[in-house]
Amino acid sequence: MKIDNPNPIEWTFSERAQQLQSSAIREILKITQRPEITSFAGGLPSPATFPVERMKAAYDKVLSETGKQALQYGPTDGYAPLREWVANYLSTEDCRIQPEQILMVSGSQQALDLLGKVLIDEGSRVLVETPSYLGALQAFSVYRPEFKSVETDEHGLVPSSLEGVAEGARLLYSLPNFQNPTGRSLSLERRRELVETCARLRLPLIEDDPYGALSYKGEPMPRMLNMNPDGVIYMGSFSKVLTPGIRLGYVCAPLPLVRRLELAKQAADLHTAQLTQMVVHEVVKDGFLDQHIPTIRTLYASQCQAMLDAMDEHFPKSVSWTRPEGGMFIWVTLPENIDSRKLLDQAIAARVAFVPGAPFYANDEVANTLRLSFVTVPPERIREGIAVLGALIRAQV
Repeated sequence: MKIDNPNPIEWTFSERAQQLQSSAIREILKITQRPEITSFAGGLPSPATFPVERMKAAYDKVLSETGKQALQYGPTDGYAPLREWVANYLSTEDCRIQPEQILMVSGSQQALDLLGKVLIDEGSRVLVETPSYLGALQAFSVYRPEFKSVETDEHGLVPSSLEGVAEGARLLYSLPNFQNPTGRSLSLERRRELVETCARLRLPLIEDDPYGALSYKGEPMPRMLNMNPDGVIYMGSFSKVLTPGIRLGYVCAPLPLVRRLELAKQAADLHTAQLTQMVVHEVVKDGFLDQHIPTIRTLYASQCQAMLDAMDEHFPKSVSWTRPEGGMFIWVTLPENIDSRKLLDQAIAARVAFVPGAPFYANDEVANTLRLSFVTVPPERIREGIAVLGALIRAQV
């Protein structure tokens, strides 16, 4: 029986809870669920790439042959055969990664939260790119760091710019491959310089790499992890190469750090789903990704080119944009008089959506920027949507 309660609770939230903010992208995605909207907003992998039948067969096999194990609690650090597979995947001739360095996580977003919990105190200096991944800024901001933005240019992060800001910093967060949001990548020369600079400054370097396998040319760049495994924390994910719905990622870190991350994960969720890990191992163990990833690259390269061609045709010359060679995003810089947040309101009224660029900046927001994603939109709708967006921009130039 429901009681009559004349004095409802007045909730007192922690200071941490009071500062939590919703992702600008997630709020936009609520609008873009409407089928009439052509959405360039979400960083969602294309459902056309999801290996549904392969996943179904793996679930059937795992549940039929090892169902009781799969449905049981598992170890916090993860399913041992999958950790071994990840370690082998990350190893090179010159740099052998051990399974003990791998922690399986419930999506790489959890890895960001765990790294923040273990490495960041209130007021700690955290270095990020300009702009940077919004999900990382959200995850780290819970722990109240002092964000310092590191200089970037059309080629990505500038390693020499660390010299003036690295003192006392707890970490540098980077996405070297087809960065979210800009689509830029670090050259091999800059990767080496960045690793050497961080090693000299004794600065932990996070290498977040969800898009590295999605090079349109099929030639992924060398990992910074393999250049200095004692100083680089590597984050990987199955979201972009299999499916995001499984929420499965991993961290590779030096042993002292990975043990602390494991303890933090115990307090968070005990372990990542054993069933999911066993199914993914069943899918990838025999080389499936070697055949599957090229199909993703081909699709994304085609849709990226369709968007670039449409932008060349419909955007005014006063607008500039990146030309990624992989990944899922194009970064647009508008004339300074155009605020992309106001432009978004006009675009949605015209049934087109994108993500304004301002939320991707930890400091000193740049309002005349925006992010476009092309991977979930067929070429004809890409052309139509870009034509609409181009007309809205031209009207303000």
